[in-house]
This record gives sequence, structure tokens and C-alpha cells, in this order.
Amino acid sequence: MKTSDPQKFVGAVENAVKILRRLAQVPAPEGVAIVARETGLNVSTTYNILKTLAKEGLVTFDERTKGYAIGMGVLELAAPMLGRNPGDMIRPVMERISSEHSVLVALWTITPNGRIVLSDRISPSDVVRADMQPGSRLPDLVGAVGRCVAAARDMDKDSLRDAYGRLRWQRAPGFDAYWDEVQQAKIDGYAFDFGQLFRGLSIAAVVIRDIEGTPRLGLSTISISDQIEEAALRDAAMALRSAKTFIELNVFGRRDS
Repeated sequence: MKTSDPQKFVGAVENAVKILRRLAQVPAPEGVAIVARETGLNVSTTYNILKTLAKEGLVTFDERTKGYAIGMGVLELAAPMLGRNPGDMIRPVMERISSEHSVLVALWTITPNGRIVLSDRISPSDVVRADMQPGSRLPDLVGAVGRCVAAARDMDKDSLRDAYGRLRWQRAPGFDAYWDEVQQAKIDGYAFDFGQLFRGLSIAAVVIRDIEGTPRLGLSTISISDQIEEAALRDAAMALRSAKTFIELNVFGRRDS
């Protein structure tokens, strides 16, 4: 992972964002004490920030319950994002992961006809890297993305065994290992492919589901195997998992990941 120059961030802004995120995630207004506890801030700081956010219309205050909720002012800030291509919203997330972990990051569209199609990719500029061209297609159950797709669909063993028999790998993992890795993906929220789909490439991946739980997108990191340690690949996978949660909420409105 690359190191970058230390940056100074404004604590008050970070705290305000924590509070807004908390209120955006809960279905009912919350009081100052609860917001403070759930965000890890002290009560006085939380109270002052909430009062300021209420003044700006970003949160509302219920006199009856003494609770705060997310306000309509947030829509004013979000309006320029509405109607934009989801890929434009996802790209900055991909750029951050690529830069921080020195990996190629690929965005895949999961199609209804059993394929994943490469929609976008971000490559680091400072390492020798593998590359794939947008429009590249693969079966939707192959590789690291495929393991995540199978996990998200909760496929039973017989159905998955039948589908596995039609997949093509450069170094097949064997069905039993593949099945175990799909089950692990259900637990971890991500999956790996160590040179099985493509020899010499190590891949980590997640899938992004819509509000109905249908897998819509795949997000993967692709590295030359000799250039990345397993621990670094696992770090990249956890970054993908965080990105998955962010994208599911902010692009598809899905709260339960």
C-alpha cells in the first residue's frame, strides 16, 4: 500500500458528518444522548452540532419527542447528484481504492443473461499491472466476482454444481473448494481468486445488490500475483467491502448489506 503525505482534517466537520450519517441510517428521530453515544462524541459537542445543523435545515427537531431527524436541506445538497450516471458516482470510490492499494479496480455490470461485463476500470500509475478492456465479458459465476454472485443468490449445492460444470478456468479450483469459498463469501462479504480464473493474477471482489437484494454490480481488484502479498490483498478486499456498503446505500438505497 502506498503512503501519502499527512493531511490535516477539520474535526468539527468530521463530527458533523458522523451525526448526519447516523441520522440518515435510523428510521425515527433520536435524542442528543443517543446520537452522542452512537457516534462516540460527547454530549455537549453533539448538542452544539445538532443545533447548528438544525439552523441550516440539514436536520429537524421534534419538540414533542426532543429528537432530531435528517432534514430536507440534505436534498438541496444532493440534488445535483440525482439522475447522474451511477458510474460517475462510483468512479471516485474506485480511484481511491486503486490509489491506496496500488491495484487495478474493475467495475462489472451483472447482466440478466448470465454474464458480467466490464463497465469501467481504474489503473494505478506506479506499478506494472494487468489490464482488461471495457466491454470484456465473463460468465457471472466465474472468478472472485462469480463466487460473490453465487453467495448473494444463495444458490443450493446441486444448482451450483451444475452451473460450475459449465464454467471455464485456466486452473480450476474444483467444485468442493469453490463451494466452500462461496459459503465463506457469505460470511466475509468478499471473495478471492488466486490464479484460477487467470494464471498469475490475484483477484478480490464484492458484489453490489439493489434494494431488492438482486446482484447488480461487481467490484474487483486485480493484481499480478507476485506483486501483492496475501495480507495486502485482504486489506484491498476489506476496502471493497466498505465500498460495497457505501454504494448499496447511496446508489441503490439498500441499507441492509
